[in-house]
Amino acid sequence: MNSARVGRSRRITQTDVMQFLLRGRAFIALILVLLVFSILQPGFLGPDNVIIMVKHTAIWALLAIGMTFVILTGGIDLSVGSIVGLTGMIAGGLINEGIIIPQLGIAIYPHTWMVLAISLLVGTLIGSVSGLVITRFKVAPFIATLGMLYVARGMAGLRNDGYTFPNLVGQPEYGNTGFEILGAGHFLGFNYAGEYVKLYYSIWILVAFALIAYFVTSRLPFGRHVYAIGGNENTAELSGVRVNRAKVIVYSISGFCAAMVGLIITSQLVAAHPRTGDTYELTAIAAVVLGGTSLDGGRGSILGTVIGALVITVLTDGLVTLGLSTFWQNVAKGAVIVAAVIIDQLQARWQEQIALQQQQELG
Repeated sequence: MNSARVGRSRRITQTDVMQFLLRGRAFIALILVLLVFSILQPGFLGPDNVIIMVKHTAIWALLAIGMTFVILTGGIDLSVGSIVGLTGMIAGGLINEGIIIPQLGIAIYPHTWMVLAISLLVGTLIGSVSGLVITRFKVAPFIATLGMLYVARGMAGLRNDGYTFPNLVGQPEYGNTGFEILGAGHFLGFNYAGEYVKLYYSIWILVAFALIAYFVTSRLPFGRHVYAIGGNENTAELSGVRVNRAKVIVYSISGFCAAMVGLIITSQLVAAHPRTGDTYELTAIAAVVLGGTSLDGGRGSILGTVIGALVITVLTDGLVTLGLSTFWQNVAKGAVIVAAVIIDQLQARWQEQIALQQQQELG
């Protein structure tokens, strides 16, 4: 009897350790890549490189936060990269050309805040259209968002016949200056290795988005509905969850986050190009899956997604510092996606085995 208890206790301890390693895989991966690149490149964690990595993390994490909501429901959003490019072109056109009214022969130049609002609205609307196509017409998320990927990318090219909107500084007489502050402005900072590291607005935006997303997913009924839909959509619907409405909302959230990324990148470059954001959706998916969110839905966290984005950033920037080409970066990202999915499947099987063992012990 006592030996049975000891054996059972030992199995539980081993299970706890395995579950800890699986759930904390993103954090463990982050520590490992930091150690590896710090050894290979002694100045890797220097102030200048830290600033660059933090700015890159803000981009990937913001995009991945919106993707997390979608994947938690068991869906996918392939249109986010194209939304990044389209919203940048929308903002660039509003700043440089304004809203042209041919019938009156005039152009209206919106204020900078209105430019931001319109661009964010466009991204949100594209996301909501994807959600409506998926829910109303029962189109698979992969197909619906793949179609929106081409639609948004095509619209971005049509906005200025494939050309760039350069020098987006605005004109004081039109009240549309200051757009570049979004990407280059900073608020507060800290001393690191003898240098002052600026905390750019993009970092604060990420912090705000992450906190709001965490609160929504962990404290609000909507967050519980999102997890329930991903866990078992039919059961969630029978429980009173308005599944279609929730799906439209999560795709709208994804579009909104993608639009914000488009605005930040356009502001940083002070220019808008229709190809901006190309393949960004793949990096966002990699960050989400690496962070522990299951592609089957119903399991994951915002914190894990942010850590996953950090891992992607450190990995890609580390390869750059080593002088490797972008082709190796793509190889690394692909390997990360495959490895993360394999680990996710192993975790799911492990949890199924544990649940089966517990049922057998109770029986």
